[in-house]
This record gives sequence, structure tokens and C-alpha cells, in this order.
Amino acid sequence: MLDVFGIRRSLSAKGTPYDNAVVESTNRLIKKELIYRNTYTTGEQLRHDVNQYVWWYNNQRLHSTLGYLSPAEFTRQGKSLTKPSN
Repeated sequence: MLDVFGIRRSLSAKGTPYDNAVVESTNRLIKKELIYRNTYTTGEQLRHDVNQYVWWYNNQRLHSTLGYLSPAEFTRQGKSLTKPSN
């Protein structure tokens, strides 16, 4: 299924939880910046807002780690982050 959508799996080596840390951080931000600030009465309302948030996060929100660029702009510029060395 990942191949069908052109998604590359990213798994850290055993004992290096970097991928999980990114997911946990992202989940924390979505809860803090979106979920806890609103009241949802339907799943569709929540789904719509999460989709809008993800678009905003990827295309407009500036990230200090990315040199104050959005992830989309960072990628357009051909930049990439390196994993921390052990």
C-alpha cells in the first residue's frame, strides 16, 4: 500500500526511537494547538479541522528547526535534515 501512494517507510534501528519522537511531538502539537482549543460534536467536524490544520502546518507554519521555513518550502528548496549521530 505504501508503494501505491509513493510513501517511503521510515523506521529507526532498534534502540533509536527518533521516528517515534517525531510522531509523539506532532500528536502533542495537534492536541495543544487544535483539539484542546475546540469542542467537537461530530467526527466529521474533527476530521475537517485536522485536515485543515495539517495543510496549515505543512504549508504555512514556520519551523525553527527548518530555518523558519514551512515544511513544504523547506522541501521545495531541496533541503533535508540529518539524523543525530550516536
